[in-house]
Amino acid sequence: MGSIYSEFLKLKRSMSWAVVVLLPVIMVFAGAMSTFAGEGEFADGWHTLWPRSIGFYGMAILPVGIAILASLVWRVEHKNGNWNALMSRPVSTVQVVIGKVAAISLLAAAMQLVFVTVVIALGKLAFGLPGMLPAQYWLSSAVVIVACIPVAALQSALSTFFRSFAAPVAIALVVTGVSTMALLVGIKAVSSVLPYAVLTQATQLGTILVSGEGTSFDVYAITPDSVLFFVLVSAALTVAIVAGTSAILNRLDIRA
Repeated sequence: MGSIYSEFLKLKRSMSWAVVVLLPVIMVFAGAMSTFAGEGEFADGWHTLWPRSIGFYGMAILPVGIAILASLVWRVEHKNGNWNALMSRPVSTVQVVIGKVAAISLLAAAMQLVFVTVVIALGKLAFGLPGMLPAQYWLSSAVVIVACIPVAALQSALSTFFRSFAAPVAIALVVTGVSTMALLVGIKAVSSVLPYAVLTQATQLGTILVSGEGTSFDVYAITPDSVLFFVLVSAALTVAIVAGTSAILNRLDIRA
């Protein structure tokens, strides 16, 4: 917990909180307003508002947002010899790596909570939708938070070895696009191998409309099996990435 707390102290003057708040707010407004402008209503209430809001956000923006957060978290370590101070602390390399991944994952979780809050606020206050956000979208949000962790781990690894702020973000943008295209053309192999593809699919979990319309690729329904799939795959990818990053760091003499 001490490592995570120290990471958040380092972020006090960064732009991380702007990323956490502004990206989901902008994307929910964009998705909701474009639907309302085009169709004049949310035909299936929450079951229209949620898929329209999370569609493009989950397939393109969220992974890039996590990449920006990872670059911000590691940026301070690449300045003024802070890297040497970090690696000389009386903690193991794997603890350093886990502390960074945990901080980035918590920021990503905060992004999803902001997303849910804005969807509810718009649905109730702006569009007067009846009832409350269905439980299935709360559950899918929990799965999204879990699926963010391997992406946070991979982006943390990239930001560890790239002193450039932009390079890891550019890689995330390109690989996210490739992952989404692979899903669109039906290459199932990427679904459990690339963290970005896993996250993209998690965001689309249960987003098939009542009318039967869905995203451009086949999405999972929310079932115990699909939830377990995302949890296990995310856990396995995270363990592998953290172990690989720690092993490489232990063998390299990197100085900022």
